[in-house]
Amino acid sequence: MPLWLREHSWRQSRTAVFLWLPLRGARATPGSIFCSEQYLKVSIPPFLFEAVLFAPIDDTNSTAKIGNGNIFFTLYKKEPAMWDSLTLANVDKEKLQYLRENAVLKAHEKAKEETEAKKITKQEHKKYALEATMKVEEAERKRIEDLKEKERQKVAKELELWKNQQKDGDKYQSIQKKGEIHQEIELLKERKSEKMNKTQIPNEGTSKTRLKSTKGRGSCSIFSQNLKEEQLPAPRAAATIKVNFTPRVFPTALRESRVAEEEEWLHKQAEARRIINSDLSELEDLKEEEKNPDWLKDKGNKMFAMGDYLGAVNAYNLAVRLNNQLPLLYLNRAACHLKLRNLHKAIEDSSKALELLTPPVADNEKARVKAHVRRGTAFCQLELYTEGLQDYEAALKIDPRNKNIEKDAEKIRHLIQGTMHNS
Repeated sequence: MPLWLREHSWRQSRTAVFLWLPLRGARATPGSIFCSEQYLKVSIPPFLFEAVLFAPIDDTNSTAKIGNGNIFFTLYKKEPAMWDSLTLANVDKEKLQYLRENAVLKAHEKAKEETEAKKITKQEHKKYALEATMKVEEAERKRIEDLKEKERQKVAKELELWKNQQKDGDKYQSIQKKGEIHQEIELLKERKSEKMNKTQIPNEGTSKTRLKSTKGRGSCSIFSQNLKEEQLPAPRAAATIKVNFTPRVFPTALRESRVAEEEEWLHKQAEARRIINSDLSELEDLKEEEKNPDWLKDKGNKMFAMGDYLGAVNAYNLAVRLNNQLPLLYLNRAACHLKLRNLHKAIEDSSKALELLTPPVADNEKARVKAHVRRGTAFCQLELYTEGLQDYEAALKIDPRNKNIEKDAEKIRHLIQGTMHNS
C-alpha cells in the first residue's frame, strides 16, 4: 500500500508554476517522475505523489531538479494565466483513470515517434557514411587508374624514343659500311693501276739487268711476282655474331649472387602467386590491384581511421590470406581487436607479429614496441596484470625514453601491489 505525499508547496507566475516536493529521506531518480500535459506522478516506493493539474502545461520544456532532499519542478503553462489552485478540485476516480490512461498513451506515442526519428536519423547517418566511403574508394581507384595511364604513356614515349634511336643507329652503321666498301674499292683500283704501270714495256737498260738477274733463279720472274700480288684475299663481309647467355632471373652475375637466398625468394614468390591464383571466393570480384596485400593493408588503415573496425579486420584478414609473412598486418589487426574487445585475438596477433619481427634490429624497433604495448594492454584488460607488466617492461627495454609507457607500467605495478594487499 503506497504512502501518499501530501506535503508540498507551490507558487506561480502567469507563465510558470514552481512546485517543491519533499522526499522524506527517500532517494529519487529521473525514472521516478512521470509528467504529461495535465498529469504529474512521482513514484518513490513506498511514497507516491499524484496530481491532476489545473490546466495543461508544456511537458517538453518543463524541468525537474532533484537535490537536498527535495524535487523542484518548473512547469511552464501552455496559456499564460493565473491558476485558482494547483490541481483540479472534485476529480472522481473515473476521470482520474481516464487522465492516467490518456497520459500513458500519449507518452508511449511520443516515445515511439522519438524512436522512429532516431532510427531514421541513424539510417541517414549510415547512408551518409556509406556514400562517403564509396566516394573515397572511387577517388582512390581513379587516382590509381590515372597513375597507370601516366605510366603507360611514359613507357610508350620511351619505347618510341628507343625505336628512333635504333633506326638512327642502323642508318649510321649502313652509311659507315658503304664508306668502308667504297674505300676498299678505291684501294683496289689504285693497286690495279700500279700493277698496270709495272707491267708496261721497260727501257733497254732495265731489261738487260732483269734478264741477267733471272738466269740464276730458275722459273722465278717478274710475272710470277705480279701473280702473287694479285692473289690477295677479298675484304671481309659484314656479319652479326650471336652470343647466347645463361638465363638468369636476377640481374647480377652468377659469380656475384647468393644462390640459396635467391632460390628461397623465388620459392616464396611462387607460393604467393599460387595463393593469389587459388580459387578464393573473396577474390572473384576484385581487380588486380585489389589483390595486392599492401593495397588491402592501406584500405584497412583507412577504415580504422574512420572507426569501421570490423571492415578493417576483414581487409586485414584477406591480406593475411594473400601473404601471411607481413608483421604489420597482424600488428594492425591487433589494434582493431582491442577496439572491438576481442582481447584473446589481440594477444594472438601481437604474438604473431613479434615472431615475424625477428631478428630484432633498429628498423623494427617501433613495431616491436607497439606489439608489446598492445599485447600488454590486452593482458591488463583481462586482469592478467603480471603478464601485462612483462610486456610493458619489454617495451621499455626497447624504448627507455618513452614516458607514456613508463607511466602505464607504473600504474600496472600499483594495481599488482593493491591486488596482493587485498588478497
